[in-house]
Amino acid sequence: MLIYHIVLPDDWAAFDTDLYFAKSLESEGFIHCSFSEQLNTVIGRYYSGEPEVVVLELDTDSLMSRVVNEPSTANEIYPHVYGPINRDAIVSVKRLRVR
Repeated sequence: MLIYHIVLPDDWAAFDTDLYFAKSLESEGFIHCSFSEQLNTVIGRYYSGEPEVVVLELDTDSLMSRVVNEPSTANEIYPHVYGPINRDAIVSVKRLRVR
């Protein structure tokens, strides 16, 4: 299954190891991800003030960390990654302009 993680360009540029640690992993214990149909909503809700974001497409079968689908505060189900993202689980990296 494919899931998606949104990251700011500067944070992505700093990634130079085999494991990616999002800030939320330390502060909340997991990395926020989305299903493809949720991407536009998440970008609009949390990144509307940013000129650009980077979207990581992740293969859940290749992730070393476990993925749990959990309800958000709006009672929507989102995938959460409980650990770092290993580089070889990243299928694609796309830069998107935020409208």
